[in-house]
Amino acid sequence: MTTFPDASYLILSSRLIPDHDGGYAMAILSRARQMAAAGVDGGRGPLILTFDPGTPADHARHRRAFDERELIVGPDRMRNLFDEASAPSGGAAAWLLEAAETGGPDPALEYRRVDDAEGRPIVGLPVIHGDPDWHITSAPVAVYGRDGAVAGVVAGFGALYRAWLADVVAQLRAASGDTPVVVICESRQLGELIAGWSDPGVRLIHSIHTIHLEPPHTPDAPLNPLWTRWFTLAERFDAVLWLSEAQRSDVIQRFGEEGVHLVIPAGVPAASTVVPGSERVPGRVVMLNRLAPGKRVDHAIRAFRGVLEAVPHATLDIYGGGAEHDALQALIEELGLTAHVVLRGITGEPERVLDAASAFLTTSAFEGQALAIVEAMVRGTPVVAYDVPYGPRDHLANGGGVLVPDGDETALAAAIVRVIADPEEHARLSREAAQMARRVDPDRVTEALAQAVADVLAAPSRRV
Repeated sequence: MTTFPDASYLILSSRLIPDHDGGYAMAILSRARQMAAAGVDGGRGPLILTFDPGTPADHARHRRAFDERELIVGPDRMRNLFDEASAPSGGAAAWLLEAAETGGPDPALEYRRVDDAEGRPIVGLPVIHGDPDWHITSAPVAVYGRDGAVAGVVAGFGALYRAWLADVVAQLRAASGDTPVVVICESRQLGELIAGWSDPGVRLIHSIHTIHLEPPHTPDAPLNPLWTRWFTLAERFDAVLWLSEAQRSDVIQRFGEEGVHLVIPAGVPAASTVVPGSERVPGRVVMLNRLAPGKRVDHAIRAFRGVLEAVPHATLDIYGGGAEHDALQALIEELGLTAHVVLRGITGEPERVLDAASAFLTTSAFEGQALAIVEAMVRGTPVVAYDVPYGPRDHLANGGGVLVPDGDETALAAAIVRVIADPEEHARLSREAAQMARRVDPDRVTEALAQAVADVLAAPSRRV
């Protein structure tokens, strides 16, 4: 049985909103549940901390939705910075006022005021337009007092976030004594802001959920600009968790072995039974992803014309929401595919969708782990995917689907036909896909995480 070292555990995410952020959100919530099942905090699991400046009512609604779907152990295990930044009697909380220094907002900047549930001001956040590095600004964050006037400032988002984390850690230590604190950071932006946190009793583990490269995604390809600064900070983390061996290898090849890089994929439980091909809907192909440019759903729609030439009864059900919805719907109508290709919106029952499908399709330009592929495979649903890093190429290396040359829509159509039109081929791929369950078994993955925690706790903090 997996046992985590005696410690207080925190999971940090920039935001967690139901039906947003796809596999990223599901992976984080699954990790927390699996840690709870392994006995962390007496089975209650780690605290999940979020940093988005929504209203208290918004955050309560999010927690309630996650709880109703049984995606969290309980609503009390999710906390938000801005919910806790206000004092009951108005103004900023004591921990925030203590962190504030004399000063006021920058008159050259626009500010977004965040209020408490009663409409009283708590903080004023500087708005940095058009800058992807807005989070590292040192522009003052205004802190309001009980009288509604500015009582001082903290130096940027980093100071604001670290002040809250220091208060949360102080609460944990007051309750559990001088046990170490293990922080699993799930967001690049948050990681950059807390990399210098020098508390010797805190260990920082950073989990990576996406690709770090630009096209053509080779190990020596240009870095995604958003990741350039992060790599200068990587050695400050006590461990960095990559979702695949391929991505970890590429990072080490380029940046060297800093002694912190580990491979721990997201754990996905096996299906209790794998639905045989004879009980799936004939010709049904499904996609489960955000409707975002990088997912290239338009490739799937265009390719489906070729599928229908060979399999006239085939259907493509596309589940997910996003900014590309209207453009994709227009493409479906333009190509005369409305009887066969349907945008189904977001589903709360992905397992049911996958169990009914004859094939799972993904056309992403790149992935981190591609959690939806794993979820399809453990349910025995064969996968058709472009041969791109890092998820599809890794997951299908041992069978369970068909890899297609990147961007080749003709080959994509042929691969879909191969999977859904040949019962023997479908049965073989389904058996291979279900074997994925052993590689991503939650117990195995959680054991690897527990060992990583034990290793970082056995060494001094890398930031001291």
